[in-house]
Amino acid sequence: MGKSCRVSKLCILFVVLALVSVATIVALWTIALTGGGDGDKVIAPWDSYRLSTDLVPDYYNISLWPHLSPDPNTGLYIFTGRSTVEFECVKESDLILIHSNKLNYTKLDNTHNARLSASGGGSAPTIKSIWLQLKTQYLVIELTSKLTQGQKYQLYTEFTGELADDLAGFYRSEYEEDGVQKIVATSQMHPTHARKTFPCFDEPAMKAVFYITLIHPPGTVALSNGMESNIVNTTINGVAVTQTTFEPTKKMSTYLLAIIVSDYGHIKATQGDTLIRIWARRTAIDQRQGNYALNVTGPILDFFQLYYNITYPLNKSDQIALPDFYFGAMENWGLVTYRETHLLYDPVTSSNRNKETTASIIAHELAHMWFGNLVTLRWWNEVWLNEGFASYVSYLGADRAEPAWNVKDLIVLDDVHRVFAVDALTSSHPLSSKEDSIILPDQITEQFDAISYSKSYLNYFAYSNTVGNDLWDHLQMAVKANNVSLPRPVYVIMNHWVLQMGFPVVTIDTVRGEVSQKHFLLDPQSNVTVESPYNYEWLIPVRWMKSGVVQSGIWWLMELEAENLDMRVHHSADWVLANINVTGYYRVNYDLGNWERLLIQLNSEHKIIPLINRAQLVDDAFNLARAQEVTTTLALRTTSYLSMETEYMPWQSALDNLNYYYLMLDRTEVYQPMQDYMKTLVTPLFLYFKNVTSDWANVPDKHTDQIHPNLRSAVYCSAIAAGDEAEWNFGWSQFKSATLASEASKLMSALACTNKTLLLERYLSYTLNSTLIRKQDATSVITYVASNRVGQNLAWDFVREEWEYMFTQYGVGSFNFASLISGVTQRFSTPAELEQLERFVDEHKTAGFGTATLAVQQAVEKTKANINWLQENKQQILDWFNSQAKHTQ
Repeated sequence: MGKSCRVSKLCILFVVLALVSVATIVALWTIALTGGGDGDKVIAPWDSYRLSTDLVPDYYNISLWPHLSPDPNTGLYIFTGRSTVEFECVKESDLILIHSNKLNYTKLDNTHNARLSASGGGSAPTIKSIWLQLKTQYLVIELTSKLTQGQKYQLYTEFTGELADDLAGFYRSEYEEDGVQKIVATSQMHPTHARKTFPCFDEPAMKAVFYITLIHPPGTVALSNGMESNIVNTTINGVAVTQTTFEPTKKMSTYLLAIIVSDYGHIKATQGDTLIRIWARRTAIDQRQGNYALNVTGPILDFFQLYYNITYPLNKSDQIALPDFYFGAMENWGLVTYRETHLLYDPVTSSNRNKETTASIIAHELAHMWFGNLVTLRWWNEVWLNEGFASYVSYLGADRAEPAWNVKDLIVLDDVHRVFAVDALTSSHPLSSKEDSIILPDQITEQFDAISYSKSYLNYFAYSNTVGNDLWDHLQMAVKANNVSLPRPVYVIMNHWVLQMGFPVVTIDTVRGEVSQKHFLLDPQSNVTVESPYNYEWLIPVRWMKSGVVQSGIWWLMELEAENLDMRVHHSADWVLANINVTGYYRVNYDLGNWERLLIQLNSEHKIIPLINRAQLVDDAFNLARAQEVTTTLALRTTSYLSMETEYMPWQSALDNLNYYYLMLDRTEVYQPMQDYMKTLVTPLFLYFKNVTSDWANVPDKHTDQIHPNLRSAVYCSAIAAGDEAEWNFGWSQFKSATLASEASKLMSALACTNKTLLLERYLSYTLNSTLIRKQDATSVITYVASNRVGQNLAWDFVREEWEYMFTQYGVGSFNFASLISGVTQRFSTPAELEQLERFVDEHKTAGFGTATLAVQQAVEKTKANINWLQENKQQILDWFNSQAKHTQ
């Protein structure tokens, strides 16, 4: 406990093995949309989306004044600012390119919109011309002569921007408290929105120090990455203001900058030399909704300091809950921003799931303070360097904060299984891609999805940038220093996993002792057009057991086919189980005889098989069936033993997979027999917990609150579904008046459960009015409606009718269009729906789909696969469920 990982040979080996799986687990849904195709065509520097390395920033001195009431002339909320950036000329140039987006510049000295001077009293070239290059988002400054190599210069600008409600850059969030409408000026710079706040070299490798000053109304509080160093009340242009200056930041990337002005309250504590503060609406702080976050932050920080063997680099850790926020959370260095649902927890009304979410997301964001912030990816083509490792160790951090939960095991359900579903499509992509394949802002945003979030180095690259090969080099040093045995160097093993898309299925023949691998594809009729440098072969670590006994060592599958005679089975009761505890990123198939023996074991003494592998067997079988590698009835048979199962993971794995059956079949005659079968399975579980809780009177061990908060989502949904307009209106009023974000989230989901078409249409219309549904929640509401059988077609029609407005005006910067497309098309399984989808794609192909480009391609691919699956499986599924009903009579 608490020892540095580098001292253990076993730990080194498992870190490498974990990265083999996590590197791909956490891969992305993104597509590498290229900006190539121009060959050797010469383009102007300002037409390139990538900055040159001629100029390198040293520091920024930025003063920003957000105006928290609308401008009387325009009715817009605005902010004004002044910025000085000092940069060094690394290579002579007569051109300055600096990112800028949606900023209006003030002409200085009646000449140009910027002023250039040389640091140290030297001379600087004069400015020849200045313009904004809108497509590539540059402020372009042409000079009359060249900048001198090795000389440092300062560029000064004054500017105005809109404090819009678009959830990007420096933006506006609103909420009501005690009947008073309040404004928060907050920020989201990641990944390319710092340029919307001030002119900057807005690429992750362009690290600099930031000196920040915020001007704000008296009575409000200003926050940034650094600690407040000076707060004074003053008057500017006759307006009374407070001016807050902050300590300079560490050297960091622009996307990690955070600036916030609010009327918030906070609670605080110290952990060693680190000040920890939780900020939220005053009513939320008064109701102690931030206390849980405060209590777990210290232990998590301590864990990561021990795990990384590096002291937390800053003197404070601020975390703040925002009413409007695009992402779930953002790891701004020293000032982490969250959606309210992800930071605030009420022990009386929040569920256990809310508590686990809060602990896990805090752990994920704090993991970034080292891996991502201290050491940062060089470019967005390797997002997994930031997100993959943070996702992996976040489970360890949350496990330290709440050891009774066994939360570290949930990586299998929450990451491995989730990403398997995406990475088994031909529209997947490698974890790493070439730098020049990810250049547009929309492409960069697309990198942050399911595949990247789920794949001694830190000291070496502290306060700088890195690429994937640097990590492999340093892991190899640790392997060598600790005499760890690997069949190939680390970089050779890992390149097979990060430079080709997808993952393998390992097939074990226990009769012959033969083991093989192949690229696993969910749709066996799909055609892979993406070339692989390794011909879709992987170097696969296999941990396995025979008849409940874990075999020693790790066996490596190094070719497409190999022989392992120890895996042969000689007795009728013996069985083989591979990928113990799912430490590898692959699926496993067996000969039919071994599957039968595993099913017998599940139905007799299921606990002989490890808990995680019980979940794995269910998930593998269902997905192998969809890929036509095993029969659908075999997959269904893996659920039969669940009538004896009381653990969460196997049940959730089964429900996740049966959810696909519900999506495909809940509009058919299969639905009722399937419901009857599920009731048969669930009844023993219900009776078990009824007994454990003394007829629901007592709280089970490891449960930290009364049962009713955990049931609220189901109760709310059932009540709305069974009710009429009066019940829906009551639910709506409760949603609008909820003071706890997690409670509002439950109600928001439940409102989509109604079976009344008019109410669902009304609810959909609310998503285009931010006073009714926050922009950050609009995508969720539409997908909630789509998940309702009655609402599926309504939601799809709504998206088609409103797409142009949402995509080009209302939802820009705030809608998750990829989730929207995935959500409204998840039930598509008929030729008519495929035709509608393809027509929708064709109608909007000129404007494109931005961050939803890959999701659209995947929707078409999944719909075709669903049509084939339904045609081939519907009848045998119906027959199987009917046969189970006869067995229980």
